[in-house]
Amino acid sequence: MGYAFTMSLLFTPFHLPSPRGGLTLPNRIVVAPMCQYAAINGEATDWHLMHWGNLFNSGAALFTIEATAVLPEGRITPACLGLWDDRTEATLTSTLQRARQLAPPTAVCIQLAHAGRKASSALPWAGAQLLPPQQGGWETFGPSALPQLPGEVPPTEISRAHMDTVRDAFVQAAQRADRAGVDAIELHAAHGYLLHEFLSPLANQRDDDFGGSLENRMRYPLEVFAALRAAYTGVLGIRISASDWVEGGLDVAQSAEFAQRLKALGCDFIHVSSGGVSPAQKIALGPNYQVPFARAVRQASGMATTAVGLITEAQQAEDILQAGDADLIAIGRAFLYEPRWGWHAAAKLGGEVRGKENYWRCLPREAQAVFGKVSVGMR
Repeated sequence: MGYAFTMSLLFTPFHLPSPRGGLTLPNRIVVAPMCQYAAINGEATDWHLMHWGNLFNSGAALFTIEATAVLPEGRITPACLGLWDDRTEATLTSTLQRARQLAPPTAVCIQLAHAGRKASSALPWAGAQLLPPQQGGWETFGPSALPQLPGEVPPTEISRAHMDTVRDAFVQAAQRADRAGVDAIELHAAHGYLLHEFLSPLANQRDDDFGGSLENRMRYPLEVFAALRAAYTGVLGIRISASDWVEGGLDVAQSAEFAQRLKALGCDFIHVSSGGVSPAQKIALGPNYQVPFARAVRQASGMATTAVGLITEAQQAEDILQAGDADLIAIGRAFLYEPRWGWHAAAKLGGEVRGKENYWRCLPREAQAVFGKVSVGMR
């Protein structure tokens, strides 16, 4: 039985530039960052070894390590991953090296984050409410003393001196990640965490140079990005929430302007998500629901753009690329459900993925026919 395919964009290479030369990905599939809530005092554990090694064998070209706090108080929960000292650097480095030995060559990105007013939260399956001090909680910080949810203890309005500390912590974490051997860094400015809080007028009601106008609200996130760019010459991008999904909140036009400013500072890619800063958000969930945001940001900035959000099928991902709406496709929970999502996508679209020899004999006949010779199709 023969198979005929047009060229699949999902399985064509894509180059991410950087001052040190950039990174060429063999396909356009990205494993999105997904918090695992499995760290101990910020340190990676055997859960991360298993999780990373599994998804390095997924067929994706780029795997993104979950939101990794640059300071202990920047963790979302007490069980979140961190990269703020020699101890957390050593365990992350060791775990990453071990996981890479279990898989074919796969590029690794790490998402560096500070949770802001959403820090000190309980684990999501325990309600995700802020933890009081007697339950292991800690003081949180935001651009303004406004709580995430009604009835929560408000964060402390972050001072200029503390903003400097956080900025420098991002830089130091980037340097640690570079030493650990990551191939790219993604700055987390989405989902209601600290940098998104500065961008959103719903969370940022400061009356100084960092609040009010969009120009002022962008000032601190751009400052943090510029500091990272000066210190790190590898592939450096950012994840944003393009819309707060609330009237009067951050919207896609403002996010497009933010993207243009990032591009001028040397941003190499932008990962476009949405929401997370307000419980009043009204998100129109459905397949491709965030793709129009990615398209608008890509058109405005000309930057390499990643689309994400309820993209679950191979042809769906292919159609997004064929329409010119994005350059890369990030898959999150679908990879948790089906860790070989990339293999199935390759079988459907006539693509090729990298796979360890140990797994070659597992391919069903129809997949082998699509791949051709296993030794060629699974290299």
